[in-house]
Amino acid sequence: MEINLHPRNVKIVGVPMDLGQQRRGVDMGPSAVRYAGLYDRIEQLGHAVHDAGNIPVAGRDEDDVRRERWVETAGGGLRHLHAVTAACRGIYALASACDAADFPIFLGGDHSMAIGTISGMAAKGPLGVIWIDAHGDFNTPETSPSGNIHGMPMAVLTGLGHPDLVNLGTPGAKLRAQDIVMIAIRDLDLQERIALSHSGIIVYTMRDIDELGMATVARRALARLNRLSRIHVSLDMDALEPAVAAGVGTPVTGGLTFREAHLLMEILAESEKVCSLDIVEVNPILDEGNRTAEVAVALTASLLGQQIL
Repeated sequence: MEINLHPRNVKIVGVPMDLGQQRRGVDMGPSAVRYAGLYDRIEQLGHAVHDAGNIPVAGRDEDDVRRERWVETAGGGLRHLHAVTAACRGIYALASACDAADFPIFLGGDHSMAIGTISGMAAKGPLGVIWIDAHGDFNTPETSPSGNIHGMPMAVLTGLGHPDLVNLGTPGAKLRAQDIVMIAIRDLDLQERIALSHSGIIVYTMRDIDELGMATVARRALARLNRLSRIHVSLDMDALEPAVAAGVGTPVTGGLTFREAHLLMEILAESEKVCSLDIVEVNPILDEGNRTAEVAVALTASLLGQQIL
């Protein structure tokens, strides 16, 4: 039996979104993580848990979504812009309405949902973000090779991109560059790399983790955000090595080990500043025995206070 000295009111929210990318199955991610025992694992730590069900998201086979597969923009384009925007509005409404005592866990779904989750959490006051991902997700319609919105949320949240997304909830940027830290980055598009290097965002690549060690990276990330009292963690499961988490749509070799990911979560938990969590890009169709969802549950437990001893 785990004992948690700081019980939280945890609210689980499913976001069965697969419109931000092109591979099928990621909309089943919320069910996979629930099936892996998320509710019970959190409850065993001494937290109060409420599962609020799923936010409605249009299916990609619905007529309106099929008719609007591509939206042209100046210099580029976007896939499923209106459907993604509508879903993120619903996510924003729920996230911004969460009680200050709540600890919402948003289960994706692809990473485009973070436009809604982070915008909603930022509406409640200054917010730091720790973005754990193989990818920077800092593309715009002009730089994206694919037009997939799941590769754009961090650009959108800093005020870059299509106005329907940038102005979701409230007008303009939701985050300042100095309030963002990225960890485990190892796969960037060419123009995205240039934009990110000039953004002011602190980026810890896998090389940084190799050279410095995860403990140093995690503590430096927290030091960067030290002036903030609230931190949102956005965990894309492709941050991990594919041998650890195979069930993701865009796997990239050379990722976090099982223990590196747990150590990161354990150190973040010790800060007592984490107020909310995204778990995204779990795709059970591509998984092996629901292993990726099980790893996601284990990492969530570490973030919520589970310790080895």
